[in-house]
Amino acid sequence: MTQYNPDIAPKKNPLSLQINVEKFEKATEEEKAQNDIVRESHTFFRDGMRKLFRNPLAVASMIVLFVIIVTIIVAPLIVPYTYNGMVTINGKRDRSAKNMSPFQYSQMEQQLIDEGGTVFPHIFGTDELCRDYFIRVVYGARVSLIVGFFASLIVLIIGLLYGSIAGYAGGKTDLVMMRIVDIIYSLPDTLMVILLSVVLDQVLGQSLNGTVFSTIGPNMLSMFAVFGLLYWVGMARLVRGQILSIKNNEYVLAAKALGAKPRRIIRKHILPNCMSVIIISTALQIPSAIFTESFLSFIGLGVQAPMPSLGSLANAARQALDVYPYKMIFPAVGICLIVLSFNLLGDGLRDAFDPRLRK
Repeated sequence: MTQYNPDIAPKKNPLSLQINVEKFEKATEEEKAQNDIVRESHTFFRDGMRKLFRNPLAVASMIVLFVIIVTIIVAPLIVPYTYNGMVTINGKRDRSAKNMSPFQYSQMEQQLIDEGGTVFPHIFGTDELCRDYFIRVVYGARVSLIVGFFASLIVLIIGLLYGSIAGYAGGKTDLVMMRIVDIIYSLPDTLMVILLSVVLDQVLGQSLNGTVFSTIGPNMLSMFAVFGLLYWVGMARLVRGQILSIKNNEYVLAAKALGAKPRRIIRKHILPNCMSVIIISTALQIPSAIFTESFLSFIGLGVQAPMPSLGSLANAARQALDVYPYKMIFPAVGICLIVLSFNLLGDGLRDAFDPRLRK
């Protein structure tokens, strides 16, 4: 007969002595099915995109931008006119196709139609040099979008590198780099565009002939130079502020303790956690660049003739606004649609990806 040992005897849970098992019921099949349904996991990007597509204004802006982009790509392949060439009929220049209203035909075109021929309609009419106005607006929108995307890319690259170095280094390095940013903030951008356009015109004016840059001219190159010199400071300050708030987190300190290099820490641990703010700022920078390009082209500092721009088209239409108001309406509406769509899309991205705005 073994002796009872309380140290090795099974101990009962005191809580089980207070629970009446008879009061519990077995789960039904429906309750079991509800427990089997588990919510699908979402990444940060998927969750943000799901919220973005629930925003009707953001979806409408994406549709408008998609239509504009498809139009500027497909229209030059379909429309038989060029942005700098006069309207021709059977190889002859149609000098009667001057300042025509939308969907209006000239005398030579009407004669060709009466003979059973076909003529592609002038959707937006023609200008004072017998050039199709629709294709010029299409090329102007193409130039504005290209300028907006490339300018935003320049701002993103320079601001991201500069802000990352200043924010991660801190101390005297951060102090000196931010004082440089303050100095750049004080420079007037319009004056810099004028100065750079004059300098580049004298230095690169002859060397650009025969190259791809001869079409856009030194004014456009000066505009890209100004974006690279001035407009990145806002992105740099934003990235610096985000890195200052992230670099002291535990996972960054753990990476430092494991011997990770600063470049790897910034690339793998810091920048991915502030990528949402960077994307939002870049999306909002595109309409600002487009509006700046349109404004500079309106005052004659943008794209060099004969390459059209929405701003230069609006400036040319200003001289005959009382007689041909449609020439001002089409480029002005194009600028408004592009800028407004990008602004609404940027607001939608901010609402969807900014963690501070989430419920």
